[in-house]
Amino acid sequence: MTDAVTNYARYLQSPDHWALARFIVPVSRLDEFSTAVHALPPELRNQTWRLSALIGQDVQADVETIDTFNTRFSRAPRSLLIDTIELKATSVEAIHALNLPASLTAFVEIPIAPNPEPLIEAIKQKGYRAKVRTGGVTADAFPSAQDLARFIFLCAKHQTPFKATAGLHHPIRASYRLTYAPDSPCGTMFGFLNVFMAGAFAFCGMDENTLAALLSETDLNQIAFHQDSIQWRAHAISLSSLEHARAHFALAFGSCSFEEPMQDLKNQHLLQA
Repeated sequence: MTDAVTNYARYLQSPDHWALARFIVPVSRLDEFSTAVHALPPELRNQTWRLSALIGQDVQADVETIDTFNTRFSRAPRSLLIDTIELKATSVEAIHALNLPASLTAFVEIPIAPNPEPLIEAIKQKGYRAKVRTGGVTADAFPSAQDLARFIFLCAKHQTPFKATAGLHHPIRASYRLTYAPDSPCGTMFGFLNVFMAGAFAFCGMDENTLAALLSETDLNQIAFHQDSIQWRAHAISLSSLEHARAHFALAFGSCSFEEPMQDLKNQHLLQA
């Protein structure tokens, strides 16, 4: 926790801070988190942090803990505010049973196989947002491109914003090491550029099979960046449409590393070093 908090504080002051979203922390570790934040050296203090809290099994108790935390820490000069929560549900009934405060933006992680449409419809009806797991530390934790494409397509169909989590450390789909261990196995991982572009194209009406092909793209040379658009093979999307989709639909991805995705963008000359 101390390392994660210190790194995040430094990232907030780095030139890449524009790409950094919320610090994600389990509700069960909020005490540990607040202790680590208040132990930061002076040069890393007095910053406003927005947080996303991972909810456990007892949803109501965790929501009450969040309310207590926000009351205690959401004031200057060093404000810590939980405005987003993330939790899991595997059935329509479980989603409808959720009674979450409107002050918290809720992302509901759901299984995406065999067909997540009823779950996405329930998330939409409750006014929540969807969350998809795009990988993990084992090869079997990664969904198929077709399943992920169907999830994104259905979210667009039902106008349900989504975020992704896990397995998106690199811009383009390829085989990478699954962990940081020296003897880590390799596996084919989705690229976050693929996922965000698929989200934007889905938002503009791309069909499910074409989305699966985009998610499976491994050749960065097939993606062209123009002044006012991005093109993948024969398909193009305007910059304004891309911005709209990123603001309102394909929102973010959670990662245990911030430096690796940013460095990969620079290594691929997609960002200036």
